[in-house]
Amino acid sequence: MGVEYIPLETLYGESDIITLHCPLNPQTHRLIDEAAVERMKQGVMLINTSRGAVIDTRAVIVGLKSSKIGYLGLDVYEQEGDLFFQDLTGHVIQDDLFVRLLTFPNVLITGHQGFFTAEALSSIAQTTLRNITEFERDGSCPNEVTVELLQSG
Repeated sequence: MGVEYIPLETLYGESDIITLHCPLNPQTHRLIDEAAVERMKQGVMLINTSRGAVIDTRAVIVGLKSSKIGYLGLDVYEQEGDLFFQDLTGHVIQDDLFVRLLTFPNVLITGHQGFFTAEALSSIAQTTLRNITEFERDGSCPNEVTVELLQSG
């Protein structure tokens, strides 16, 4: 399909842009940690649209301060439930790491809203209805998440 698989070490050292689109599981928890940031190309753009715990926020902040990470885009944040789903106007944000991220001019954070387009919501609804229909018809679901699937991930 025209895609070349390479080791993570190679990806970190050669990529100008790294985007994360993976589930959170034991293998991806803190996938981007201090060691990964150190191996990245200077000025890399890092974008996380998967799950907040895929990155170690402290390590990413160190990378931003040293300019190892030139740009950071987060559609997810590990503690987002405490920050994005209520009006915090007039409240002091207690999450010091999140507040620190907000001080960087090269960081963009969206409140897990990257999926929130008409096309994405339509696709989610269609997939959900198709799953329900197939499960009702023959007791199986093509998108079932199983323990085996998570362990192989």
